[in-house]
Amino acid sequence: MVHCSLDEACALAERALQRAGARPAMAASTARALVLAEAQGIASHGLTRVAQYAAHLRNGRADGAAVAQVVRHKGAALLVDAGQGLAFPACELAVATAIATAREFGVCFAGVRASHHAGVVVDHLRPAAAAGLVGLGFANSPAAMPAAGGKHPVFGTNPVAAIFPRRAAAPLMIDLSLSEVARGKLLVAAREGRAIPPGWALDKHGQPTTDAQAGLEGSMLALGAASSPKGAMLALVVELLVTALTGAHFGFEASSFFVDEGNAPGIGQAFLLIDPGALAGTDAYFERMETLVDEMLVDDGVRLAGARRLALEQQARAQGLQLSEALLAQLRALSVA
Repeated sequence: MVHCSLDEACALAERALQRAGARPAMAASTARALVLAEAQGIASHGLTRVAQYAAHLRNGRADGAAVAQVVRHKGAALLVDAGQGLAFPACELAVATAIATAREFGVCFAGVRASHHAGVVVDHLRPAAAAGLVGLGFANSPAAMPAAGGKHPVFGTNPVAAIFPRRAAAPLMIDLSLSEVARGKLLVAAREGRAIPPGWALDKHGQPTTDAQAGLEGSMLALGAASSPKGAMLALVVELLVTALTGAHFGFEASSFFVDEGNAPGIGQAFLLIDPGALAGTDAYFERMETLVDEMLVDDGVRLAGARRLALEQQARAQGLQLSEALLAQLRALSVA
């Protein structure tokens, strides 16, 4: 492992994405998000994605010249078109516009269409929490999981995220994939030649596998699939929220993120922001939050949602990142390619 400062990592990622065709603002937004994921210990959504995004930009799967736009805004609902560009500028625009809208109306639903991989969804919600708003986030992705009772991939791993601000402490941050694990974990395991635990994936024949590459070529198992269809049902809910309401592509209409060639995925994201002041009131909200947190912390060993990732982020900001020599060499090569 080698040391790399956050600034150096961000600069390398930004240059690599610009070299691949992303306009400067898109490259900067994306690089910041990937470095933030890496700093939080979420390597599957961190700097390993730079090469993937660069290949998609070069092969036309993402439009580096795209400029996200609000194309509809009616009351407390709005729609952003990402223009088949990388997702991060579109999600930033959606959340920023939703913050202003939620302050006016008390709530806002912001959809994003014609988009790409959204990274760590809860990170898009951080500005909402900083503004004192509760935030929910949803995204679909290329098909990786079967419907309940099915065998072929229909839904993506379809993450769900939530953020709850606190008065004088870090927000609670929840971010989870509706597959048993995020698909990026299989990608990392495949690259490192590691087996995966039983219950994570099926091969292309619909059989359980511990081979990470076979899992990538097959399908992921939904959360709790061994005993219940609940994970697949939740994936269905997310799939419809971010496609039927936005006009985005379904997961089965999008080529896998893990191949260089394919179509522009055109998938969707959605964010729901809520102003506590429009309901019971800000003071009541914060009192209820702290009452619950205090009760949770009665038991030793309870870890508040998001606490570990925020601690790792703080450590990384102070000490820098530890990256594999191969990854750092890849970033440097892409930044001058």
